[in-house]
Amino acid sequence: MRRVVLRGQLHGVDGAADAVLVEGGFIAWVGTGPAPGHVDEELVAEPGSIIAPGFIDLQVNGFAGHDAAAGRDAMASISDGLPSTGVTAFLPTLISAPVEEGASFAAQARALEAPGARVLGAHIEGPFINPSYRGAHERAHLVYPSPARVETLLAAQPRLVTIAPELPGGFEAVERMHRAGVVVSAGHTGADFEQGRRAIEAGVRFGTHVFNAMPAVHHRRPGIALALLLDPRVAVGMIADGEHLHTAVCEQVVRLKDATRVALTTDQTAAAGMPPGRYELMGRAVISDGLVARLEDGTLAGSAASMDDLVRLMAGLAGMNRARAIAMATSVPAKVLGEKKLGRIKVGACADLVMLDTDLRVTLTMVGGEVKFRRERAARAS
Repeated sequence: MRRVVLRGQLHGVDGAADAVLVEGGFIAWVGTGPAPGHVDEELVAEPGSIIAPGFIDLQVNGFAGHDAAAGRDAMASISDGLPSTGVTAFLPTLISAPVEEGASFAAQARALEAPGARVLGAHIEGPFINPSYRGAHERAHLVYPSPARVETLLAAQPRLVTIAPELPGGFEAVERMHRAGVVVSAGHTGADFEQGRRAIEAGVRFGTHVFNAMPAVHHRRPGIALALLLDPRVAVGMIADGEHLHTAVCEQVVRLKDATRVALTTDQTAAAGMPPGRYELMGRAVISDGLVARLEDGTLAGSAASMDDLVRLMAGLAGMNRARAIAMATSVPAKVLGEKKLGRIKVGACADLVMLDTDLRVTLTMVGGEVKFRRERAARAS
């Protein structure tokens, strides 16, 4: 069994530890000085670099030209490409589709043997969403969460479901999914503040891309966004690409919610990791400018940013730093999913690790103790 040491500044580790020993896909030792026993390879981070847990993305519609909605092969290709952005685990995401298609998608994600980043299950975003806040979702696919439809979806064991709780049968659906162990998220919703509080009592524990596809916060009508932000039981997803949310709003969210309950989520599409151009989202054409994707009518349809882009943006904001930004991409999403062996560096945790240089750019990504991405160093001038 190969034993590999990664040495450098460790994120989120107390004390003077500066090395991690990886064995059998897990972290076997964290400390200083020589690692115990024999070592097959030692990977040393460059000065000023950080060794952090791998990033976890809760909302990935696509990457590098691949649309997750296309099925198992597309999901595998996305898994293979994401380590280049520091992502070591993710939820393939399907926007509103017939319930049976959502169930099939969730089953495929659950059974996939991922070649790169871990697939932690599926995020089913709709079809139980509010037509008035559908964004790029097709209206024809939207339905109410009847008990029969909810049971059809639950049979496929999705990991996270986005729902508009104010729909007829919505609060009952939230309660049923929460009891079944699904992470229930409020999103694409027109719920008011009181409906938001009721949804949280029923079991909502996450907010999908907070502020986007939700009523604007008004001083007399605060809406569901403020209900999600004020309740400590709830974490929120934030697309910090500078376009879905103004950077001042990103600062506001972190100050109000605290970074420990804010999960960076890319909502990335097939356009992420690719040059500007035309791509697909659930079979529909989207136009990417290199930052965001839009339908041909200008409606926002996801992001072209990657998780390392979001981390860099957040790290540069007032009141933030690199450690807090990294936590929003690692320990927070791990906690949302209840993943106790991901998102942290400690003995017994999965050896999902990323090396970040002084500019927070990915130089190496390891998943389960295997290097899945390594940045080639620029050739030295002769």
